[in-house]
Amino acid sequence: MTNLLETERLIIRSWIPERDAEQAFVMYSDSEVTRFLGKASRPASIESQRQRLIEGIERMHQRNNGTGSWAILEKESTTIMGTILLKQLPDKDGLPTQDYEVGWHLRRASWGKGYATEAGQVMLNYGFSVLNLPVIYAVVKPENHASIRVTQRLAMKPIGRTNKYYGIELLLFQLDAPEEWRGSRGQGAGSRGRGSRGQGEQGAGGAGGRGSRGSRGSRGSRGRRTINYCSMPNDK
Repeated sequence: MTNLLETERLIIRSWIPERDAEQAFVMYSDSEVTRFLGKASRPASIESQRQRLIEGIERMHQRNNGTGSWAILEKESTTIMGTILLKQLPDKDGLPTQDYEVGWHLRRASWGKGYATEAGQVMLNYGFSVLNLPVIYAVVKPENHASIRVTQRLAMKPIGRTNKYYGIELLLFQLDAPEEWRGSRGQGAGSRGRGSRGQGEQGAGGAGGRGSRGSRGSRGSRGRRTINYCSMPNDK
């Protein structure tokens, strides 16, 4: 098991297909969770969910640039609360662009507790300080008001509507890297070429999943929540 990041309440770690498939299946089988992700995001069985997790890990190894999809766990219970991702946005044909998105999917029982904002904040900091990305985007379906509120709490700037990604119309939000992290781009994802030409992670738009209400201590990518950068993924 590889922990990527920690906050006051959460652990962000690699998916473990054999251990996590059942909890992931329950989450993605909920029609409210996948309401903005599309029917294709709903697994047919625990086994098919396990295979999706395995394929996601394989794509992370192929990209080998520090991006991907991770499980969000509550520290106290080690229960999987959802998914957090940071990856290249796909174009209308599903091919990776040079733009990177942050996204979140949370189980229904975890809505309204600030988990999406807390996980999104630490993932943005990871993208800027570790992967050296100059800007990170979020794409949200216009009717997904919960995720729009999360982007606002993360201090992401609304850009408007776009048809550039996923082949559908989405609202685009962006956050530029803080001044102290600019000009230090080294070997992170931001300094590498195009990723593998595979399909994007499940769901149309990483931020397409339902969000959760943020807490006052987790506003913006420079919030005051405690953040621990753990060891990098094995494929890094």
